[in-house]
Amino acid sequence: MAMPTPGDVAALIGADVTRVEQLSGGASSATFAVDAVKADGRLWPLILQCAATGSVPEGGLPRADQARLQQLAFAAGLPVAEVVRVLEPGDRLGEGFIMARLPGEALAPKWLKSPDFAPARTVLTRQCAEVLARLHAMPLNAAAGLALPSGSTAQSLERMFANYRRFGVDSPVFDLAFAWLRERVVDRPAGHIVHGDFRSGNLLVAPDGLVAVLDWELAHLGDGHEDLGWLCCNSWRFGVWDKPVGGFGERDALYAAYEAAGGGAVDRDRAHFWEVWGTLKWGIACLQLGDDHVSGRLRSVERAAIGRRVSEVELDLMHMLKFGSV
Repeated sequence: MAMPTPGDVAALIGADVTRVEQLSGGASSATFAVDAVKADGRLWPLILQCAATGSVPEGGLPRADQARLQQLAFAAGLPVAEVVRVLEPGDRLGEGFIMARLPGEALAPKWLKSPDFAPARTVLTRQCAEVLARLHAMPLNAAAGLALPSGSTAQSLERMFANYRRFGVDSPVFDLAFAWLRERVVDRPAGHIVHGDFRSGNLLVAPDGLVAVLDWELAHLGDGHEDLGWLCCNSWRFGVWDKPVGGFGERDALYAAYEAAGGGAVDRDRAHFWEVWGTLKWGIACLQLGDDHVSGRLRSVERAAIGRRVSEVELDLMHMLKFGSV
């Protein structure tokens, strides 16, 4: 996609724009900080987020629907940034939208380890549990008309296996993990709106706690336990491996707070199933990102480096399958 200019963004929001600066961020999105000024002279900090390749990858939520879901969450009182403008084809910036830029730190290694964020780390487990409980309590018909992927748990597992096979890579550890999941999968229908990427790295955090949940592009209809398991995957602890909930909390505290917030009873075995699933899913994402670079589809040192992390995922899976957790 082309680098947006201040003039490009100004035309979209009807305000003066003094800065557009690309930020470091996720591999699937191109994110830009925008400084705008309203007609009355007030500063208007914004974020422009587009698909990194100009369009959403197969299986991803279209950005317009992502923006609509984010607005639904905002209206329901969840901590998300308000959407200002959804991009259209004539804007020539690909799929994306503009939203409010909120104060806080998005780089998880910083807020996980800096003494300045110690107060936040004491409350994040409860805050994350409350957000997930409220999200999973939203009725499915609230998302009617959105292209949220769905399917039973068993169908989702087979889709993930087919995705793995298309890379032509044989990992005995991944094969073992798929076999482990198949032995335990229950063919449940999709029952909740699931964020799909709820983890450290997609949380905006201030020194006193959670500000906003970011990156709703992997949202879908599924099992709420999936979000609980994904948050506990070792990759999202950023080196703070002894705190299984995102590098800042304990599983029992997360589950108790989720139940207290009205999220329903947590099945520990089911949450563990989804933690193994999530770990394997991240391993396949590493394959995907590495393949993006090697194939030339999107040349990126970042994607090549992430592709090399498959071995880390294999180690995590072996530890989980042998000892039950990592």
